[in-house]
Amino acid sequence: MATAAEQLVSMLAAAGVRRIYGIVGDSLNPIVDAVRRSADIEWVHVRHEETAAFAAAAEAQVTGRLAVCAGSCGPGNLHLINGLYDAHRSGAPVLALASHIPSAQIGTGFFQETHPAELFSECSHYSELVTDEEQLPRLARIAMQAAVGQRGVAVLTIPGDIAERKAAQGAQRWGRPVSPAPVRPTEQTIAELAELLNSSERVMLFAGAGCAGAHDEVMALAEKLAAPVGHSLGGKEWIQYDNPYDVGMSGLLGYGACHDAMHAADRVVLLGTDFPYDNFLPQAHTIQVDHSTAHLGRRTPLDLAVHGDVRETINAVLPLLRSRGDRQFLDRMLQEHARRLERVVDAYRDNVTEHRPIHPEYAAAILDEVAADDAVFTVDTGMGNVWAARYLTPNGNRRVIGSFRHGSMANALPHAIGAQLAAPDRQVVSISGDGGLTMLLGDLLTLAALKLPVKVVVFNNASLGMVKLEMLVDGLPAYGTDHAEVDLSAIARACGVPASRVTEPAAVADALSAAFQQPGPGLVELVTDPNALSIPPRITGEMVRGFALAASKTVLNGGVGKMIELARSNLRNIPRP
Repeated sequence: MATAAEQLVSMLAAAGVRRIYGIVGDSLNPIVDAVRRSADIEWVHVRHEETAAFAAAAEAQVTGRLAVCAGSCGPGNLHLINGLYDAHRSGAPVLALASHIPSAQIGTGFFQETHPAELFSECSHYSELVTDEEQLPRLARIAMQAAVGQRGVAVLTIPGDIAERKAAQGAQRWGRPVSPAPVRPTEQTIAELAELLNSSERVMLFAGAGCAGAHDEVMALAEKLAAPVGHSLGGKEWIQYDNPYDVGMSGLLGYGACHDAMHAADRVVLLGTDFPYDNFLPQAHTIQVDHSTAHLGRRTPLDLAVHGDVRETINAVLPLLRSRGDRQFLDRMLQEHARRLERVVDAYRDNVTEHRPIHPEYAAAILDEVAADDAVFTVDTGMGNVWAARYLTPNGNRRVIGSFRHGSMANALPHAIGAQLAAPDRQVVSISGDGGLTMLLGDLLTLAALKLPVKVVVFNNASLGMVKLEMLVDGLPAYGTDHAEVDLSAIARACGVPASRVTEPAAVADALSAAFQQPGPGLVELVTDPNALSIPPRITGEMVRGFALAASKTVLNGGVGKMIELARSNLRNIPRP
């Protein structure tokens, strides 16, 4: 007679799950043993449960299917929580198995006792405690369907003693969970949308991750309306390529004329984006199209809220729209965008082969050229996000995965592990910062043990660059952001990962090419300029005052040389009016 754990593993296999990420031990052992005896699911041993959750999130995003992670009772499953927050906010269908203390001990203050069902409730669509083996098959079905159907996390808390009991009799076998169908707006909503667009002369489209699979439709809408198209970071990979209407990205990581186009338009259409920075939105004359009703209107007042998938909505409204013969607004925004790109995005690509430390912008541009056309990039939060946003070129085949909504550090390497296991034939590149990599440094051992061909590219500036910028904008001198230089390549080699350390700009291309050509894992450490900071495309008076105040404080504290270096590093990045 099979155990409840075996029954669960069998259900996961029937649902299409192929691996479970986690660390073995204690109350989780019955499930791990069931995986050991399964021919359909493998156990992926990582060095931290947070890595397990991030890896599952990336697998789910690459495949679109349910992915699973697990943690033992108490501290084990609590380590999952940060990665699960990331998965949930990213809309990644992930099931977390949180094993629990013996059921008879719940509520007694037993060793390692927590209450996972409550603790995980904020980062999941479904979080329940299994109290009996008869319950397990049904709750497992509900949890899997919640994760896939609602696009996010579901958590099953399973006491170890229940997992090792005999399986419930007569439990109905169940196949794959059902994904949500595309939402088509009502005819009345489509008519209202057409009326608003037809009565607007200067329309701007702002695209997010919800435009996945709708690139051609967005281009057709832009052509019909003669509308510039901007994007969020989450929309970059889906909408920026083959886009003759592109005006860049908005937000603190943004560039180009996106912000200007959005505020000069008399109608802004938010397409599949829950862009959180409301201070970058015009807060007026806005339409929003989204598959989630929860997203509608929560960032800005709306003239019209459209509940629908982007592709379905555009296909429905296009025949009702009048074509624009006047491209004056579009052409003006495209010209402004080109001017800004010349002065901002490409600022460090000329005459930088002699600059030491290496300009990170230059290194990112070289990485973009050397990487495969179908590479999967995983990107650390912080300055890594900036360089990826500004220098990675999407083409419809590349993927860019990061903690874009949760904003966690240390995500790139764990995400890369899940992405590589999910797509073994694709090149996977982790764009890591030294701060992010060192937070979950132990999982370099995972790369070595599994012989995963992930290439870790570390931008090592011995600094928390994004935090430094935040402090400067707030008028604070940078404090606690810099640390002693560390040779991360030496640590990688000690973990069994071939690695190189690059200090010369001229050596960047060869080092990256060599790493990408070798089989198995690899790490390239690029020693980059700590004073190269991201300047937003729109600088407010408050930002300038804060930066100036921080500069004066730094000078008073004896750091004038540092501020001169900072000014030289960023002068060409300051947007011109």
